Amino acid sequence: MLEKQNLLGLTQVKLKKFFSDLNEKPFRTKQIMQWIFHQGASDFGDMHNLSKDLRQKLQAIASIELPEVTSIDNSKDGVIKWVIKLGEENHIETVYIPQKDRGTLCISSQVGCSLACTFCATGYQGFNRNLENHEIIAQVLIAQNHLKDKGRRISNVVFMGMGEPLLNESAVYDACDILLDDWAFGLSRRRVTVSSSGIVPALMRMSDTVPVSLAISLHAPNDELRDVLVPINKKYPIKADFKGLSLSTSLNNHVSVVFEGDEIVAVGPTDTIQEVSKTIDGSGKFVIPGLWDMHVHLTASNLFDSSILPLLLSYGITSVRDTGGMLEDLLPLIEESKKGKYPGQREI
Repeated sequence: MLEKQNLLGLTQVKLKKFFSDLNEKPFRTKQIMQWIFHQGASDFGDMHNLSKDLRQKLQAIASIELPEVTSIDNSKDGVIKWVIKLGEENHIETVYIPQKDRGTLCISSQVGCSLACTFCATGYQGFNRNLENHEIIAQVLIAQNHLKDKGRRISNVVFMGMGEPLLNESAVYDACDILLDDWAFGLSRRRVTVSSSGIVPALMRMSDTVPVSLAISLHAPNDELRDVLVPINKKYPIKADFKGLSLSTSLNNHVSVVFEGDEIVAVGPTDTIQEVSKTIDGSGKFVIPGLWDMHVHLTASNLFDSSILPLLLSYGITSVRDTGGMLEDLLPLIEESKKGKYPGQREI
């Protein structure tokens, strides 16, 4: 018996071909996508604007199947984590992070990860397999269906969950296509971010494929430390990553350089940026050459001196994002920075 085609992972182009092969008109694509992504339908029998014959045909050869959610954890701060079962042995995590002006969904692209970053729990479990297109999109639908009942929304999607997205390019690119499609989730390209440890050939291929935001998580200000924390750096060192970023920027991708983790504590926010600049071109200048944004991500373990914020902003940092609940009193400063108050701060 042939396995049914799960329609969740089909882009608009692929779904049109699917219906063409069934000798159906192209408008069926829009109907199906709106039923799945706008109405949350999972049963072809409920799609009353499809002919009875087509509904029966789809029930025989296709599916709209979501994986099993084994647990949902709700934190006091509004963060929600889903553990999703994929087959007998495999599980992934999806996390919703609410903020005042956004609701960000962090999704996985692989079961496990082969990169073995020393600070990452996923790396310790090893690599099991890549996710299929429909398994990536299913995470967004599961969260969307859950949040709808609570009056919440997903405004941003980030590939920052389990796995290295750019080692699963085909599925991730198709998922990005669906996330941007107005017939599906209709997110802005600036609100979908693929985060990578720096797989340089894939950085350049991504520029030709999907126009979403790209974030490079450095985790260290120089190659010596990054070789230890992020072993892939031995193959694709910081300078090579920035060469790939330069190409991505020239091809109109929105590129973010993300400084995150305890290296900000160990080295210091401004010293971190200076060290990266030395690694790239030896200049030691604070503003790294290029057109991308730079962000500092803080965690609850970061010891952060608020007096450094204006200096960071003047050096070209376009945002300081707080994940530890420490910056409530600094929000007015951050807002002022967006108005160009600090010298050297460019518009964002």
